[in-house]
Amino acid sequence: MASRMAAIKPKESGSNGIWRVIVASASGTMIEWYDFYVFGSLTAVLSLKFYPPSNETFAYIAYLATFAVGFVVRPFGALFFGRIGDLVGRKYAFLVTLSIMGGATALIGLLPTFETAGWLAPITLIVLRILQGLAVGGEYGGAAVYVAEHVPDHRRGFYTSFIQITAMLGLFVSLIVILVEEQAMSREAFDAWGWRIPFLLSTFLVFISFYVRQKMQESPIFATLKATGQTSKQPLKESFARWKNFRSVLVILFGLTAGQGVVAYTGQFYSLFYLQTILKVNEKTANIVVALALLIGMPFVTLCGWFSDRIGRKWLMMTPCLLAVITYIPIYKAMERAAGNNVVTVKSTRNQVTGAIRLTAIALDPATHTQVTAKEAPNPNLPMLVFLVCIQVLYICSIYGPIAAYLVEAFPARIRYTSLSLPYHVGNGVFGGLLPVIGLSICAATGNIYAGLYYPMIVAGVTLVVGSLLLKESCRTRIWDGLGSP
Repeated sequence: MASRMAAIKPKESGSNGIWRVIVASASGTMIEWYDFYVFGSLTAVLSLKFYPPSNETFAYIAYLATFAVGFVVRPFGALFFGRIGDLVGRKYAFLVTLSIMGGATALIGLLPTFETAGWLAPITLIVLRILQGLAVGGEYGGAAVYVAEHVPDHRRGFYTSFIQITAMLGLFVSLIVILVEEQAMSREAFDAWGWRIPFLLSTFLVFISFYVRQKMQESPIFATLKATGQTSKQPLKESFARWKNFRSVLVILFGLTAGQGVVAYTGQFYSLFYLQTILKVNEKTANIVVALALLIGMPFVTLCGWFSDRIGRKWLMMTPCLLAVITYIPIYKAMERAAGNNVVTVKSTRNQVTGAIRLTAIALDPATHTQVTAKEAPNPNLPMLVFLVCIQVLYICSIYGPIAAYLVEAFPARIRYTSLSLPYHVGNGVFGGLLPVIGLSICAATGNIYAGLYYPMIVAGVTLVVGSLLLKESCRTRIWDGLGSP
């Protein structure tokens, strides 16, 4: 095996070369997450641009559903581009995904609104969102595998954690770009045309990242597989039609990535939507709260990745699932108190003509002790809100930092891209991506402002049980051993 590695060893194998690999991979992945998340960061503004503005709740939930479409199709992108990555090469696959994501995002910035184009606007938006989802479904697996196959076994958790940071960083950058824009222009200008700038900005970023990635070499392990004729001819069949590997896929889905998906999207997205729609915190203020929590939490992703190389990955990833089950409701009750406008329930009414549901937050008037329609929170406790969202972000860090290394170590090299991409994107794209829609819909149906948390708590609980029983520790795995084993 050492002779193989020496024969194929690339220029990037030195310390400086490893960092070039990480920067090239992580920068492109960050841009793709930025493109993907800016769509969600602008929910409150764009829901009324691309759906009928006469019913704000219908427009908001319809836009969230469109946002969720991008997550639902991610597994299909994982299968399509995972197969390409195992057949043709890791580098080629994520060059294609970067191009698709950049093009779709730029086109969103050029789309006519519902007022101009009618129903053609949301239909086109859904198509572009599907392309975004397919692209990000192929991107993550390629970047994680590409970095992992360049770095030493004993530091894989640390180095691959930089790929994990890109998701948080992409969301953070999207929030910052929007906040800077809102500060630099009037609200009227931002609503009229300023919202297009974050989408169009990605064109420039994608061009730079594509140029950098194009100059990188193929991963040494895939180069070895190709040079020795060990690449898989049917990666989909080997991954999912053979019980031994398919069982691993199922265990990782229900014992790891489903829980990771709901923990990640509760902390990053549900908290944001909850602040804006249920607690009636000003949109800009809510963005600042989440952005600060992400900024504080991001270094802990790498710390957890580094820590997993020393103590193991399994229990570091199971702990936040346990904490999610125990603490989510107390955390969100504390968020309600910190928002300070006494929201106690939500009411939903159905339009007799359209059937659309309108969601209204109801607060308790401290003077009269009667229930009234909640107004925008006048004086929220920002440090406390940042602290409470930051706790949720730290849960994400604990499971997110080691997960790329664990997924790479779980599957053989010849089908690694395909095998790890599917459970990751089903867990994140389906279980996690549908969380805002499911959570807010449960709140609307029950009137209980905390009921939306039952969904992530149940999923995290299932992951805790399955993962604790069936996941194996992998931090001592040597991924060059047994190349070609299906």
